[in-house]
Amino acid sequence: MAGISTTSTLRLDSTVSQWVVQLPARSRIFEKYGIDYCCGGQATLRQACAKHQLNPEAVVAELLVTAPDSAQHDWSTASLTELADHIESTHHAYLKDELPRLSRLVHRTYTVHGLHYRWLPELKTTFDRFAAEMDAHMFKEEHILFPQIRAIDAGARGAAVSEPVAVMEQEHERAGADLEHIRRLSNNYTAPEEACNTFRAMLDALRELEANTHIHVFKENSILFPKAVAVASR
Repeated sequence: MAGISTTSTLRLDSTVSQWVVQLPARSRIFEKYGIDYCCGGQATLRQACAKHQLNPEAVVAELLVTAPDSAQHDWSTASLTELADHIESTHHAYLKDELPRLSRLVHRTYTVHGLHYRWLPELKTTFDRFAAEMDAHMFKEEHILFPQIRAIDAGARGAAVSEPVAVMEQEHERAGADLEHIRRLSNNYTAPEEACNTFRAMLDALRELEANTHIHVFKENSILFPKAVAVASR
């Protein structure tokens, strides 16, 4: 498989986020190793490998031969408005559909199995907090921050977005920590042998939720927000 990165200037001391911004398809490598490239994307690749006890040279070798994914859009070239619109229509729409469904699955699994699997009550508490905070988070983005970003893209000047961006990034960190905790509680979304279909559906949906949120937050933290702050400061 031919890669693009024999000419890459990125190294072990480049951030995880920089590796994915340069080539979004690399996100699959980070997902495989459980490396957070969104909320924790400012860690260097060296730090991320140390945290997960990975051979850094082996990870770099995989990253360097990763081929571009023709089906994966390069959002680093999109306008601020295009990316904000995409995040709302894709990732916010997904959460608005999926969080109520997942809430039902988590509640049913907890009700039936909560006494037998002692980690389920904590998983439910963590998920409920995540869902409530993401609902509020999306409202603030859709009604406050994203309209400001679109105005900046249309030529408005004097808009200060650095403070609301900082708030959104802090909320991203909490969301990422909750999802990581859910993954640990569920032993990486591993279903018990005797798990019913609802139990298995819950774990599968939680796995998908984490993967989608990683991509969602990456687009905001690593592309939309830095670009908006830079344009607003000109």
